[in-house]
Amino acid sequence: MVLIAGVDDAGRGSVIGPIVIAGVLFDDSHHKSLHDLEVKDSKALTPKKRTSLYSEIVKLASKYSIVEIDTYEIDQIVTYGKKLKKLNWLEAKAMAKVINKLKPDIAFVDASDVVANRFAKQIYEMLVNKIKIVSEHHADVKYPIVSAASILAKVHRDKIINRLKNRYGDFGSGYSSDPKTIQFLTYWIKEKDHAPSFARNSWKTIKRLKNRKESS
Repeated sequence: MVLIAGVDDAGRGSVIGPIVIAGVLFDDSHHKSLHDLEVKDSKALTPKKRTSLYSEIVKLASKYSIVEIDTYEIDQIVTYGKKLKKLNWLEAKAMAKVINKLKPDIAFVDASDVVANRFAKQIYEMLVNKIKIVSEHHADVKYPIVSAASILAKVHRDKIINRLKNRYGDFGSGYSSDPKTIQFLTYWIKEKDHAPSFARNSWKTIKRLKNRKESS
């Protein structure tokens, strides 16, 4: 029996909230059940469908693991991390943590680094048990087990984002391309003279908004 893991992230590009890394473990016989569920990359699914599939995946998986990388840790590594030990390395570290917990024979991961093999090597170096890492771009589209991990990561992060909205107000998607997010952050910085702790202060978006506030 071969144990197969899939690992993916959610929220990497967002200016608000954590990055979430999720991993799922299936044996090779149950792995086929993911095809029956018709899992897809989480971005290709509606929120309702993602939530429904989340429950099914958790029931079918031998194990699953979810790790949150909070905004403080992101800001620290982006600001002070050395070359090749910045955000990609931080994600590799979190993925290694997930894989160490799942203990698969082989792991498929969605590569965060533009050099997929380099990303695999970073993960491999942090593993307790040295296993094969298949690191590819768009692995969440190519491999159902990575699609399943992407669904777990996205649903988990959406819950965090919804809790933040309930507490602080509707800030939209949390991405810099969303005018509602920019409006929320602009108002917050104007009123409080600093960005919220749940935003990524090391992001260019926040720095630009702070500079705009100072110049005005």
